[in-house]
Amino acid sequence: MQRQGSNGGSAAIRVRVTGGVLLVAHLALVAWLTLRPLDVPWVSPANMHPLAGIRADLALGWPEAARRIGEGLALLAPLGVLLPMAGGRLVVSPLASMVRTVAAGTLISLGIELLQTGVPGRVVDIDAVLLNTVGVALAHLLIVPAARVRLRRRAESRSRATHPREEPVQGRTPTIPRVGIAP
Repeated sequence: MQRQGSNGGSAAIRVRVTGGVLLVAHLALVAWLTLRPLDVPWVSPANMHPLAGIRADLALGWPEAARRIGEGLALLAPLGVLLPMAGGRLVVSPLASMVRTVAAGTLISLGIELLQTGVPGRVVDIDAVLLNTVGVALAHLLIVPAARVRLRRRAESRSRATHPREEPVQGRTPTIPRVGIAP
């Protein structure tokens, strides 16, 4: 458990609540975008070969490939920031934070792809899982470490301002010699 100072407690709670609300809102938007039925005359087969869909997108030309790959990267990228924000930790190993966030993003992406098997007009695409995971990792790497450093510095400067400096050390405290007890 992380301890918060008298000024930092309510701010940390606000960040966690804001992160949680934004996380739920983003996941609701993602569910609406990816799990609503499509009215299409035909459906392509499921893509279970990694990078085959990305190669097909690249064959369409750079503008269309950039749009499709960008959409795959951007769909779950906000989770790279929102998951650590909802966790609310300032002091954590960057590697552990990255692993937790990417694992959660991968599981959410995989869950969405599995739910799409029951939605008319939607098919499973392993490349979507790969692109979503890379998007989460990139967002986390680009934003979270710098934001944590900034928040830690702000918290340290506030704690220095609210707590007066201690007096400098003046040396050893004198000791009183013990007097023996009479028999």
